[in-house]
Amino acid sequence: MLKASLRRLAEAGPKLTIHNNPYRAQKQWPPDFSKLHPKHQFRFERKYRRRSKLKWARPRWVKGVKLAAWGSSLSVLVYGVLFLDWDNMDGSDVKPFAEVRGWLRNQLSSIWTTSPSTQAPHRVSSPEEPSRDSTQTA
Repeated sequence: MLKASLRRLAEAGPKLTIHNNPYRAQKQWPPDFSKLHPKHQFRFERKYRRRSKLKWARPRWVKGVKLAAWGSSLSVLVYGVLFLDWDNMDGSDVKPFAEVRGWLRNQLSSIWTTSPSTQAPHRVSSPEEPSRDSTQTA
């Protein structure tokens, strides 16, 4: 068995080129567009466009560029609304985003605390009333 496989490796035929290839192409490529009907020309163009789009498509790159564009736009918007000093832009004393900044400041300052209106009222149990935590056996 080893001899047979070595013999097959040694008897490798000549490399196939365009001139000695036994499997000829059925159609000439690229076709001569001057001899084609306009309908067939359009079909070839459409096929070529589709194949070139598939070949040159870079979905990860496009997604990364979109995310970078959205991120930079959002960061500029947040900076403009929350941090940019609008006082001396046009000489007026109007602060266009003062309400938004105040609301956000209140929200951020109350993250770790609760306001008195949202706190649950503390119940003091009276001595006559049994507490709910105690377990009674009857």
